[in-house]
Amino acid sequence: MNHLVTNRSIVVGVDGSEASAAALRWAAEQAAALRAEVVAVHAWEATAPHIAPYAPVSVRPTPAQERDAAARLLTETLRRAFGPRTDGSVRAELVEGQAVRVLLNRARGALMLAVGRTVHGQGDVPDVGPVGRECLRHAPVPVVAVPAPDPEAVLPRVPPRPASAGGAEGPSEGVRAARGVPLRPGAR
Repeated sequence: MNHLVTNRSIVVGVDGSEASAAALRWAAEQAAALRAEVVAVHAWEATAPHIAPYAPVSVRPTPAQERDAAARLLTETLRRAFGPRTDGSVRAELVEGQAVRVLLNRARGALMLAVGRTVHGQGDVPDVGPVGRECLRHAPVPVVAVPAPDPEAVLPRVPPRPASAGGAEGPSEGVRAARGVPLRPGAR
């Protein structure tokens, strides 16, 4: 199923990491201010071609099992980001395919694409992973790399703005602000 996003949406790449949950929260804050929707996209690929042909059948998941696992990952990440319920401004999409291609395709026509990144200095893990780097290089829209929360730092809670301030409603309860770092292709 190929859903087109509107120019009033923010596409978020979801991979189950804490960084992608932070990207979802950041996108929800931006979407509330812009009166846009969040499209949470998780791309998954069948692993069967990557398993040795001599491997026992018991270690080969069926496509249905893989799709179910991907759906659980997407649902759990949404629940971790927003709690048990979200308002109608978040739409989840589960798409079979290579993550970079799926995200770039879904980002066409959107306001922006958000991906998660690790906080600088978290061990040997690069700030932006390979999917994020390719999205930065080739996205047809602005890309924002949102850092994962630093486990040692406590983020202050940002109170919702009153409805009278600028006419936009504040973020839904339970959504904490995370600072996005807009990047341009080639930025380091």
